[in-house]
Amino acid sequence: MSDIIRTDRLVLRPPARRDADAIVALAGDWDVARMTGRIPHPYTRADAEHFLGLDIGARMAEFQGQVVGCFGAEAKANGAVELGYWIGKPFWGRGFATEGARGLIRHLRAQDPNSRITVSHMADNPASRRVIEKLGFQPAGESAIWSVARGCTVRVLCYELPGAVPESD
Repeated sequence: MSDIIRTDRLVLRPPARRDADAIVALAGDWDVARMTGRIPHPYTRADAEHFLGLDIGARMAEFQGQVVGCFGAEAKANGAVELGYWIGKPFWGRGFATEGARGLIRHLRAQDPNSRITVSHMADNPASRRVIEKLGFQPAGESAIWSVARGCTVRVLCYELPGAVPESD
């Protein structure tokens, strides 16, 4: 992926060491961590340093120079690209998840118009479901994943994106 993706309000850019404090504060919130599979809780500075050392194609989302969340797209063994994201709690309800995901999807489709893009959310996360529906994803079944923060297996609802991404909400 290219280094920077721009949307109307957001800049999605590679993570940098300077992001560690923001990542700890935002991803470390229980309400954020519990809705992800990979974020531990409590989330420490060491966890952020480890994340920042990974080369996984993650993108920090900035609004007016402030980190508001993180987006990523991971190539899966089945050929699909799985979208993932989290938004810090102080920034919920402002459309950042939809806007950032839409920007990342457009970027992915510009690279490969036929890319198979998938996403999932925990069954008890209606806010993420609304984001996914706005983006035009269609239901593709259920699965279960291990949630590091919760320390248990949780039910997830899975989706696949057909065709083009809707232009607006």
